[in-house]
Amino acid sequence: MTNTGVSDKPQITLASSSPRRRELLDQIQVSYNVLPVDIDESYVPGETAEQFVTRLALEKARSGYKTSPLMPALGSDTIVLFDHQILGKPKNRQDALNMLQMLSGKNHQVMTAVAICNGETEHCVISASEVEFAQIDDQQAEAYWETGEPVDKAGGYGIQGIAAQFIKNIKGSYSGIMGLPLYETVELLKRVGIKNLK
Repeated sequence: MTNTGVSDKPQITLASSSPRRRELLDQIQVSYNVLPVDIDESYVPGETAEQFVTRLALEKARSGYKTSPLMPALGSDTIVLFDHQILGKPKNRQDALNMLQMLSGKNHQVMTAVAICNGETEHCVISASEVEFAQIDDQQAEAYWETGEPVDKAGGYGIQGIAAQFIKNIKGSYSGIMGLPLYETVELLKRVGIKNLK
């Protein structure tokens, strides 16, 4: 477990290894311990996108709290939804290129669920945003894959990185698209008694 964040005294356990979620918590001055969790992220047939992303966020938060029950645990999960198809992290190069070409020149939805668990109660909310992608060709998609950025990103791209050049428009939460919607996160923290963010 790594102690990080902006204060010597952590307020929550962050059940994630995502550097982007750490940056976002730092931005709103929430202190935390990092505790990566390993859960089965497989899709269960019949689940809606909302049910899927909510289940994963809750399972991460529960796992984080079970391992470190001294403070509330925060879990989050992000998916890209295109034409009713859930796009998670690409399995390989070809999968990433397929995703990028699928998104090229079209609109898609990014859904992030964030959950908090403190043993007694648990809460989860979803932030949904719409993203308009520019038209990109095969050469651009290949070049982007070679940067290494798409490897661990839902939908095969990261809005806060090199892929920002592909984003024509967004409607919704920029931080939610990054992986942790800050407004919703603060509201959840208040619900478990964390009101004075340090």
